[in-house]
Amino acid sequence: MPARRKGTIGILTAGGDCPGLNAVIRGVAKAAMHHGMRVVGVQDGFRGLVENRLVPIDDNMVSGILTQGGTFLGSSRDKPHKMRVDGEIRDMTEFAVRTYKRNKLDCLVCLGGNGTQKNAYRLHQKGGINVLTLPKTIDNDIAETDITFGFDSAMSIATEAIDRLHTTATSHHRIIVCEVMGHDAGWLCLGAGIAGGADVILIPEIPYSVEAIVRSITARRQAGKRFSIIAVAEGITPHDVGASPPTSTPARKGKPRRKDAAPARVHDDIPGVETLIYEPVASRLAREIQRATSIEARVTSLGHVQRGGTPTAFDRLLCTRLGTKAVDLLEQGRFNVMVAIRGTECVPVPLSKVAGVKRTVPLDHPWIRTARLVGTCLGDA
Repeated sequence: MPARRKGTIGILTAGGDCPGLNAVIRGVAKAAMHHGMRVVGVQDGFRGLVENRLVPIDDNMVSGILTQGGTFLGSSRDKPHKMRVDGEIRDMTEFAVRTYKRNKLDCLVCLGGNGTQKNAYRLHQKGGINVLTLPKTIDNDIAETDITFGFDSAMSIATEAIDRLHTTATSHHRIIVCEVMGHDAGWLCLGAGIAGGADVILIPEIPYSVEAIVRSITARRQAGKRFSIIAVAEGITPHDVGASPPTSTPARKGKPRRKDAAPARVHDDIPGVETLIYEPVASRLAREIQRATSIEARVTSLGHVQRGGTPTAFDRLLCTRLGTKAVDLLEQGRFNVMVAIRGTECVPVPLSKVAGVKRTVPLDHPWIRTARLVGTCLGDA
């Protein structure tokens, strides 16, 4: 006898892609179907919700996707309350809620990072709909959870890259600066830097001094170590921010310019591209260090490589646990929460405590102490 239908849930992926999204979709869908729920997927994030682009998900659709990177539903960075439509920015919250009600959804499960947590909470507040979120980001910077899915996979990729850079650095006696993602949080760079044996690790939470970095590299050379690997988080800030080149144009619309970014080139003929493009922080840093040490320096920016590919075994397990826990909460009628990892447990956390809060690396975190004890320079005095 077929199981009685217990409602319909929608699921969407928003923001940047990362390893594990398909694994979470699979976990949610399989557990929901086990409980007799109907599952529909929203294509391309919140834009798909506004445009009513929903597809039914069955067992065959989620079979075999556990190991696949990315998201088969597609993603976007669109926000329902600030969405570009016909060249204008409009509040499309009403249309998102209309889609929710038209499809008789009982809850919308949103997989995403800080922006997605805020957008989901805003939909609940303004539209009165039920939401439930799962913490996705390689940056590991979502509040109220010990770890986010995608982080372990990205850290493994960044670590392997640093491992490989050792080969060239040692062969040519160079300084190699490796830029790692993470926005304004240093979790990814710090973890990969320690695991990869980087000699210098620079994170946003600790303002750096070029002089301190040069002293560390010089000391290594004097000790007979003729190469250095520098792991750099993309959001680092120099200790003396006043020394940065002045500019009045933001690096990204709606966001402040990164304090140590330097103007690089102008695009006047590409529609939709900001007028001023800024030089990556790693490039400028490498140039300064090479000038100060007279040692040849090279730059590697890992970029989106960190977000692609197959999720690690850790992330696959984490994603499956988070997905199934989400459905357990839905069965209990628990809505408007994020499923967080606390120790070894998956626990619900009110979205009001998560939305708009960023989790950065505490200066007394054990990873920082570990780095210092093995002689890693963190760019400070």
